[in-house]
Amino acid sequence: MNTPVFALVDGNSFYASCEKVFRPDLRDKPVVVLSNNDGCVVARSAEAKALGIPMGAPLFQIRKEIHKHGIAVFSSNYELYADMSARMMATIATLVPRIEVYSIDECFADLSGLPNRTALGHEIRNRIFQWIRIPTCVGIGSSKVLAKLANHVAKKNKDWNGVCNFADLSSTQLDAILESVTVRDIWGIGSKLSVQLHSMGITTARQLRDANQSIIRQRFGVVVERIGRELAGYSCLDITEVNEPNQQIIRSRSFGQLITEKHALQAAISTHISSAAEALREQNTRAAILTVFIHTNRFREQDAQYVGSKTVSLPSPTSDTLVLNNLAMHLLDQTYKSGYLYKKAGVMLSGIESVKHQQADLFARQSSPAREQLMAAMDNLNEKYGRGTVQVASAIQNEDWRMCRERLSPAYTTQPGAWIVK
Repeated sequence: MNTPVFALVDGNSFYASCEKVFRPDLRDKPVVVLSNNDGCVVARSAEAKALGIPMGAPLFQIRKEIHKHGIAVFSSNYELYADMSARMMATIATLVPRIEVYSIDECFADLSGLPNRTALGHEIRNRIFQWIRIPTCVGIGSSKVLAKLANHVAKKNKDWNGVCNFADLSSTQLDAILESVTVRDIWGIGSKLSVQLHSMGITTARQLRDANQSIIRQRFGVVVERIGRELAGYSCLDITEVNEPNQQIIRSRSFGQLITEKHALQAAISTHISSAAEALREQNTRAAILTVFIHTNRFREQDAQYVGSKTVSLPSPTSDTLVLNNLAMHLLDQTYKSGYLYKKAGVMLSGIESVKHQQADLFARQSSPAREQLMAAMDNLNEKYGRGTVQVASAIQNEDWRMCRERLSPAYTTQPGAWIVK
């Protein structure tokens, strides 16, 4: 049996890097990406970091720096980032037997039994850049926690040329690295746990690795014990190739401006329902409970405040957009109150179960094959021609609710005509 070895592949400044792919003129220029409604900085290129642009900085506070240094500013383009992420993961899968997508810009790869792992790490990095132009770093270790830590080291130190393999280090060198990492910076240890660990005199990764793991388990449970054992090189977490279906799907978003009219809320709710139902069908599940919620901006103390939500149990679980949308409109009618300035609306689907294991109900109305074909046709058209190509009518009756995205780049990879060479 092969000894487990993992690689953690991470896209550097992922959102900003995606924006640079289709803008060669920005290759060596500072770039930042903003949060929803163009609020604050959520991603920075290396050049922007070097200029001291802080993460989370509100846009209005850095306007002088933007103008002074010619920083390129973009609204978040989630459609572009999701597609570039899928391409990056597919590229990694061409070189390794198994991968686990951990987040939009991170992926664990199983290197167990493969030779020349450091060279393979460089090959992964080079192929991703050659095929999709996204810069990455690769960390390699005998456990997921060590691979994550090695990636952190590769990213912080240019001497590693983007790839750090802990197996290449002596025990003295590895001890020094673990001693330099605070427990708060370890994957899986948050601020609350780090405070509790500090109370035991454990402040570094090395100290957590060397601690009595039985005592750690008694004080903090099996999760922290596993982290300690993984730091010691014992693999406790395997690659998970198939993600478990989400048991709850939430879609919500703050509006680009305050709205009062119900038809604008209907448009927002219908759009969220369409997205959530599509997610249900993608993971081959159906939902039994639907919740609709709306609320005002609690930070505007001068305004009257209102939070409303309604939940209904469905007669039978469904992933049919039209059925869910009709119910959602009914719930919104019960929830909506005129005279308020609404800031946000959303939907939540729960009671989710697999289509394969769904409990049959003799008296429930069954989904017809024709409706299932209609939903499949909608999904195919939206995948081929871009999200929103086919929508329910209530979703397009008003655009006032949509986010402020004044600096949005084209969805180059998913919208026909967005990427035209002139």
